[in-house]
Amino acid sequence: MSDIIQLLPDSVANQIAAGEVIQRPASVVKELVENAVDAGAKNIQVLILDAGRTSIQVVDDGKGMSDTDARLAFERHATSKIRKADDLFSLHTMGFRGEALPSIAAVAQVELKTRQDNEEVGTFLSVIASRFTGQEPCSCPVGSNFKIENLFYNVPARRKFLKSNTTELNNILTAFERIVLVNPSIHFTLYSNGVELMNLYPGNIRQRILDVFGKRLNQDLLPVNVETSLCKISGFVGKPESARKKGAHQYFFVNERYMKHPYFNKAVLAAYDRLIPMGEQIPYFIYFNVDPHNIDVNIHPTKTEIKFENEQPIWQILQAAVKESVGLFNNVPSIDFDTEGKPDIPVFDTAVDNGEMPKMKYNPSYNPFNTVDEQDDASNQTVSSAFAPSSMGDPSHDRKLSLESSGQARMSKVGTDWQQLYGIEHPAAQEGVIFESKQNRNIVESSQHLVEDKSPLHYQYKGKYIMTAVKSGLMIIDQHRAHVRILYEQYLQQMENHMFHPQKVLFPETVHFTPSEIVVLKKILPKMTEAGFDLTDLGKGSYAVNSVPSGLENVNEISLVEDMVQDAIAMDRPLKEEISQSLALSMATQAAIPQGQVLGNDEMESIVNGLFSCSNPNYAPDGKNILCILTQEEINHLLG
Repeated sequence: MSDIIQLLPDSVANQIAAGEVIQRPASVVKELVENAVDAGAKNIQVLILDAGRTSIQVVDDGKGMSDTDARLAFERHATSKIRKADDLFSLHTMGFRGEALPSIAAVAQVELKTRQDNEEVGTFLSVIASRFTGQEPCSCPVGSNFKIENLFYNVPARRKFLKSNTTELNNILTAFERIVLVNPSIHFTLYSNGVELMNLYPGNIRQRILDVFGKRLNQDLLPVNVETSLCKISGFVGKPESARKKGAHQYFFVNERYMKHPYFNKAVLAAYDRLIPMGEQIPYFIYFNVDPHNIDVNIHPTKTEIKFENEQPIWQILQAAVKESVGLFNNVPSIDFDTEGKPDIPVFDTAVDNGEMPKMKYNPSYNPFNTVDEQDDASNQTVSSAFAPSSMGDPSHDRKLSLESSGQARMSKVGTDWQQLYGIEHPAAQEGVIFESKQNRNIVESSQHLVEDKSPLHYQYKGKYIMTAVKSGLMIIDQHRAHVRILYEQYLQQMENHMFHPQKVLFPETVHFTPSEIVVLKKILPKMTEAGFDLTDLGKGSYAVNSVPSGLENVNEISLVEDMVQDAIAMDRPLKEEISQSLALSMATQAAIPQGQVLGNDEMESIVNGLFSCSNPNYAPDGKNILCILTQEEINHLLG
């Protein structure tokens, strides 16, 4: 019997490794930029063509490599950062497994120019599908210049499953943002097809966050800073009013490496308990500094998931730190009273007044409830204020009479006002009204039954659900989802027939997008214009919202546009009809009646009728159930 176990050729082994490390063009950008950071570069330039399909070029001014190191860098498991197994648990740099460059070279055509500071001539290398095709001296600046062309050219199946250029470029920008946020001292530039997308100058962490996500975020950032024996936590969290349903910028970094950590995310949200609505997200940029021996970064191929040795104590420290920052922000500020135009109240001075309190006398005929004519009579007195010097008798007796008389005048005056405003009798006669309403209760109930005969009577439960009787039992309808379904189909129909009309806003609002969001915005902007939106590019990621579709004037246009972009990012599909569906869903969600809004019977009737005229009344556009029916058999069973 022949042997069946065989060693894989190096080319196949490299392609298998590439499948773990290089998943898409964004993976190439991540690995090469992180290598440039590890090389001590102060200026890093990234140039992209066709979202990385055609070319990815990364140029840095780091320490560079010798000709021997440049050749060895493309061998599997070749690294400058590990000498023994224990080094895996004390890493302070990014890449370390020595698989990035050989994995890239296995699925692309690679050219490298590199030179060290102590050398006069650099080295040029070319590698195609893991095979060295050339190595020679060249003239180049200090640092490294990697050029990756025709990614996945020799793996057609991998290239076929790449997404659209918009999606792949968005992924590149996302990976790029994660790197620049932890390296604020480095100058980064990013170009796509010759157009500059990012130009980030050196600065501090806060300045780098604002350069990436817009200066408007500055007013929402609260600093977080705590240092313990377990870890040091710094960074920024958003104010409660900065919470958003979608697209909140949430970043965790540990030892200058981006990570995903749902458990720590819950710690941040727990600090905002009862401060933000349920289901909304808060922006945060949290930086952990932990002893490398207490974490394991090698549990995931992309190294975005990290295991902490002291996870629970750090969770408590994080929650307490965020709570403290939010608590300091929510402290009640000191109040400076405006005294301009207010009465001057003299200060009692015992030295001047011989130790005796001044006696304040008042006018007993003053009544604030009197009419203007009655006040004119009182104004003939010495003074017309409630407290004034007077030569009257016992102040306590006079004040008692004044209060009694003012009370009677108030009762008379209020009774007259109620009768004029509300068309009812004096409050003392309300008992007769209540008694009469009890007697006529049967008449009122009979009239309700007559109304039921003409149109169904619906009931609302907790401002969320509409309940109505049907032949098979009791139907329960989610009012918000039902209205979303109605508006969704209405907006889709209007888009197909080009029936939207733009409505100018009185004061145009400004909305800011990150470079990755702008890529998606430009993709859906033609459809948004057809739907009635008018956005003006103000530069540096800012857009002015000048018009919205008619009928959406009462909707927050900034939240609506932001949600549209986030929905388009999540959609991840370039088809025009699916873009229309995404825009219609965003508008319907914003314009639909919210949960908790009290409705009248006519409004509930309108929703029920509109729902059952839709093509699919059972499910919302996002696939969630709109209604359910509690059958008569189930009701009988529940009641025994």
